[in-house]
Amino acid sequence: MAFVIVGGGHAGGQAAASLRQAGYDGEIVVVGEEPHLPYQRPPLSKQYLAGEQGLDRVHLRAEQFYQTKGITLRRGIRAMGIDVAAHVVTLEDGEALRYEKLLLATGGRARALNVEGAGLGGVHLLRTIADVDAIKLELRPGKRLAIIGGGYIGLEAAAVAVRAGLSVTVLEVEDRILKRVVVAEMSSFYEQLHTEAGVVIRTGAHVVGFEGDGRVQAVCCADGALVPADVVIVGVGIVPNVELAADAGLDCSDGIVVDERCATSAPDVYAAGDCTNHPNPVLERRLRLESVPNAMEQSRVAAANMVGADKIYAAVPWFWSDQYDLKLQMVGFAADGDERVVRGDVAARRFAVFHLRAGALVAVDAVNSPREFMACRQLVGRKLDAGQLADPLVDLKTLL
Repeated sequence: MAFVIVGGGHAGGQAAASLRQAGYDGEIVVVGEEPHLPYQRPPLSKQYLAGEQGLDRVHLRAEQFYQTKGITLRRGIRAMGIDVAAHVVTLEDGEALRYEKLLLATGGRARALNVEGAGLGGVHLLRTIADVDAIKLELRPGKRLAIIGGGYIGLEAAAVAVRAGLSVTVLEVEDRILKRVVVAEMSSFYEQLHTEAGVVIRTGAHVVGFEGDGRVQAVCCADGALVPADVVIVGVGIVPNVELAADAGLDCSDGIVVDERCATSAPDVYAAGDCTNHPNPVLERRLRLESVPNAMEQSRVAAANMVGADKIYAAVPWFWSDQYDLKLQMVGFAADGDERVVRGDVAARRFAVFHLRAGALVAVDAVNSPREFMACRQLVGRKLDAGQLADPLVDLKTLL
């Protein structure tokens, strides 16, 4: 029997490599419904969309790696069912894969808008290589692009498109962009950044439909406004792919429920990545993370435990976003703080915002400030002096 991995994204690809690194020499089969090698998603809304990177740079590893390591990739095929008692995964072509251990790395799918006109030509989701390949064909100078959603994906795509000469409007249903992930001051900073670049941002914009004759011509908002659009990108989050697990009787609640060792409620079945709802002992709560670092580290932990280790996943969450020439790097969740300290020069677009709770560091948002970001990944949880944090002459590594 094999170790079977369902999912060909970051988590699935890393898990296969980690199993070999951990010394497992048995059969490994990775099942992915896309036709591609396991690949990274972050470049899709940035360098790949801009045409600055090709597929070879998006793939996690070259095809030769999997061949050399004896890892079988079943690409372009879906897993349709799991029999946890018989230890069998059934594929859409009827093949039954018997597994000794199973890892679910099913990720998530782009959330679609269930509104009139959502199926018109020119309305795109942005999640897969195929999605972006279709969008790239439409990004031509002078075209009008409407982006639904002012989160990371939407704003990264906006930065690429406005630089490519398109007229870009971002429609965000909340009262500020990035509301789910940053504090109000950071939202204002990024709104100004995009506005200065020529992007039009409309907040409080509730999209209720699309107009067009076979192809989109306008976005319809609840207040009656019509936003002209030749192309639309919908970036309103993802839905975790839990159906396979739920149908097999695994516990699911905003993701596939796992313990600190990435084990699900079924024997010999593990899960990792965007699809999991997991406990975080550092934050002292359960959560589901949509991030590459989470997918990579969870996969390493799951792989180790699949081969008999006793490893716990206890990482401080971190994220990043590239927009224009700015890199935003975040540790923890800013909303957990009750005090903010700023270091650096906001006007020069090189600064860090530290978030404290009861004097202890809980999060940092660093804009073009990699040294602060790296230090704070190790400082989270420590009580720190606000004056030292604010003073750029204080080397944060001395606070470790």
